[in-house]
Amino acid sequence: MELFISLEIVYIVIGIFILSITAFVTTRDFMPPAAFKKGMISVSMMLATMISLHYWMTTSRMDGVEKLFNEGETIICENKMRRTISQSVLISKDLGWRLEGHLLKSDDYERDFLTARCIDWIGDNLEKPAESNQSR
Repeated sequence: MELFISLEIVYIVIGIFILSITAFVTTRDFMPPAAFKKGMISVSMMLATMISLHYWMTTSRMDGVEKLFNEGETIICENKMRRTISQSVLISKDLGWRLEGHLLKSDDYERDFLTARCIDWIGDNLEKPAESNQSR
């Protein structure tokens, strides 16, 4: 349950906001008497379905990333702390990373990465591409 809350809290808050708008609109004088009940039920069901689907997709991706990492493959994670053009970090066991729970950790790196923010890396090698010296 803790994982669900940590992954979906933003979407739950957005859903509550949408439900409050639905409640406000469906209680206006110009709406039919059953609008509140129908609106709240239908919007609640839609939001619950969307949040559940998002959670399922995220946890499925996390399981896949963790499996790939444990098999020694390289994955790529989003680095939100470093706001430059190279925002992503390559992670593998060969580079000194380890998996603890759903977090990827390294003693050489200041930040841990949640596997929900990672995907399989499909590059050829772990080295950075050579800088181009072409003039523009």
